[in-house]
Order: sequence, then C-alpha cells, then structure tokens
Amino acid sequence: MTLIKSISGIRGTIGGLVSEGLSPIDIVKFTAAYATLRGKTQTGNRKIVVGRDARISGPMVEKLVVGTLMGMGFDVINIGLASTPTTELAVVMEQALGGIILTASHNPKQWNALKLLNSDGEFLNKQEGEEVLRLADDEAFTFAEVDELGHEIQKDYTQKHIDAVVALKLVDTDAIRKANFSVAIDCVNSVGGIILPKLLKQLGVKQITELYTEPDGNFRHNPEPLEKNLTDIMQLMAKGGHDIAFVVDPDVDRLALIAEDGRMYGEEYTLVTAADYVLSHTPGNTVSNMSSTRALRDVTKGYGGVYEASAVGEVNVVTKMKEIGAVIGGEGNGGVIYPESHYGRDALVGIALILSHLAHKQCKLSDLRATYPAYFMSKQKIELTPEIDVDGLLVKIQKHFANENISTIDGVKIDFAESWVHLRKSNTEPIIRIYSEAHSQAEADKIGQDMIALMQSML
Repeated sequence: MTLIKSISGIRGTIGGLVSEGLSPIDIVKFTAAYATLRGKTQTGNRKIVVGRDARISGPMVEKLVVGTLMGMGFDVINIGLASTPTTELAVVMEQALGGIILTASHNPKQWNALKLLNSDGEFLNKQEGEEVLRLADDEAFTFAEVDELGHEIQKDYTQKHIDAVVALKLVDTDAIRKANFSVAIDCVNSVGGIILPKLLKQLGVKQITELYTEPDGNFRHNPEPLEKNLTDIMQLMAKGGHDIAFVVDPDVDRLALIAEDGRMYGEEYTLVTAADYVLSHTPGNTVSNMSSTRALRDVTKGYGGVYEASAVGEVNVVTKMKEIGAVIGGEGNGGVIYPESHYGRDALVGIALILSHLAHKQCKLSDLRATYPAYFMSKQKIELTPEIDVDGLLVKIQKHFANENISTIDGVKIDFAESWVHLRKSNTEPIIRIYSEAHSQAEADKIGQDMIALMQSML
C-alpha cells in the first residue's frame, strides 16, 4: 500500500492500514485540514466544490469528503462525475472558497487522490499546501455544532464547461463543421466518456467513433495516454477513415493525438500545435515546464514572442505564465493551459483549438506535424543508495558543466546548442530522473546514458 502526501494533495492506493494506504481516516483528516485552511481565507462564504472521476473507489471517497466538509460547516457543491477542468471552472462560476477533485489522474484503478484548489480554481501554492500538511499532522480540527452543519447541493457542470469552451473567440465551429471531420476518441472508461462526445457534437463533428466511453472505472488499458498503452485506438486509426483521434486520461486534463495513419502524434506536440494556432492569431509569450520539448520555444520565437521555462508542476507553470503574460502554456505531457479559458490544463480546450487549427489548415494531421521542428525525448533514471548525497551529486554536475547554459530552479538543466538534459531528484525514492532531448532518438538516448555514466564516476 502507498500513501503520498504532497503540497498538491494526497494520493494513494485504496485499502491497507491507516497512513499506509488511502484509508477513510486519512481522507477525513486531510479533508478537514483543507477545510480548516479555506475557512481562514474568507468569512461568510462557506461553499466548496467537489467533483470526481469515474474510479471504482470514487463514490466511497466522495461520501467521506462531502460528509467531512459538511461536518466542518461548509456547503458542498457536489458536481459528481466531472473532469478536473470542469471542477476548476465550477469553483469560479460558483464563487466558491475552493474545490477538491477526487482523481488520481493517470494512475491505475487502485489509486485515488484529493487534489486541492483555491478560490480561483487553481492548485494551492507551496505555502498553502505545506499548511494543509501541517494541519493534518496536528489534527487540531474544530467541527461544526449541529445548527452550523453544512448542506450538500448537487449540480451538473458538464454543459456549462462545454458552452464555455465553444464560446472561446478562437474556437471556430463553422470551420470545424465545414471540414466534416471523422474523429475517434478513447476515454479510458472515465469522465471523458461523458463530456467528449457532447463537446465534439457541439463543435460540429458528426462522425465520432467511441472507444471506452462507458464511465465505469474499469480502465480497459493502462490509463496513462502513452503509445505503449494505446494499441486499440492506434489500430483503429491505421485502418483509415478517420482524420484524428483524441485520447484523454481519467480526469481529462491530458490530451494525446493520433494521426490519420495510426501513428502517435507525440504528446509533447499537443501543446506545440495548440500554441501554433493561438500564436497565429494572438502573438505573445509562452511557458512550459523545463522538461518539455524545445519545439514550443522555436514556434514561439517564429511568431516574435518570448518563451520561458518554469519548474516542473502545473502551479509553477501557471505562476510563470502570469508573470510574463503568456497567451498559452502548459506541459509536455499533453497539458494545454489557455488563460482565455482558465489557468488549468484542459483537454477540451486543447481539442477545440486543435480542430479549429486543422480546419483552417485544410491538411492531414500528419502533414501538420511535419511542419514543426523535429525533436526526440529520452526519459531515464539512475538509482542510488539512500546514503548518497543526491544534492551534492547535482552540485558536482553543475560545476562540471559550468561553461554551459545552466538552470537550477528545478534540479539541474543543461541547455546545449542542439540538445538539453534535465536532472531532477525524486521526492519519494533515491533516484535522479534524467530527461534529455535532441534531433534524433539515438542522440537523446546517448545524452542520458552519458549523464548516467558521468554521475556514476562521481560517486
């Protein structure tokens, strides 16, 4: 059993002993800590939004979270089965104090999690997250007396989310309708199966082939939208007859594309493609985390904008986007953040922007992909013994490459002329993750392998 507590929330496997898995007691304790924090931010407003993905454990976790919030004196806007971005938008639309999303994102079905939002529908910052952890450890909660108990109000925000996406200025439903796209989707048996078909129909797509849209939580494949997990929909696309396929993770904040010939588009290029379309209409700045492809930088410069990299983590991307006034940003794992909608990764926004782009270009998706700089990424790791000074090892690497362009805002990233490598230590195990990117897969792999050899020589 696993329980991971972090500033962004609590996640773990269902079952097991208290504090060893995501037990009911841990769920109640963490929810009470979050409610205590939110109760300090504003008087009068006692609304908190709760939404969940379709995991098997979802109803159990939902009852515990909703009951605890009511016991703390909060009114709960329970939007039920809803994507992560739907819940984020609901917090703003309800003018709530915050929100709790019950989802373990791309983790397998035995996992669940509580993701915590502020009143802007954005993830808590580091200081707020640390305070929740402290409050949970102290267990100094004050529950409401009987006349002060909160109430539960059930609402459905699915259509409101779709309407908000379709209303975006750059979403061109007329062009999409005229393009007469044939679209396939894989929603891995979660909430994407509820909202994606409705979105596509409202965008003007008439031909939709659905895979795994029944939201029963029995994921038919590993829910992370990576090529190795998407055999079924890739084979469907390879048979022909479809223009594009969209694949989402269980909470619909990550978006992967498959081209008309059945080949993966590349998760790193979801954001690049959406950004290309946005920048072509509203030139400006962009942000992604420093483990994301350099292609976004190249495309941004092509439009005269400024690209900057943030530390890894959605909250860090959002902070940097606000700092430089970015018109679009996100993460290389298929996460598109478009401020005209909201500051959160949203696969629905990504779908609407990319279909609009493809409709305007009037070309095949594979041809569109060929217009972007070709980069290849390698993801490796080096396992270390617990007694090794990982921070000290990263300092040695930094000194070794002192003459190169180095960033240390999140581990050590070394930008070479035609490639880069990013080293980050894990917070949960004695390993260093090594991400590298170059103009060929062989070169990217070699950069990572050479870095592993160099670190081993320094031990």
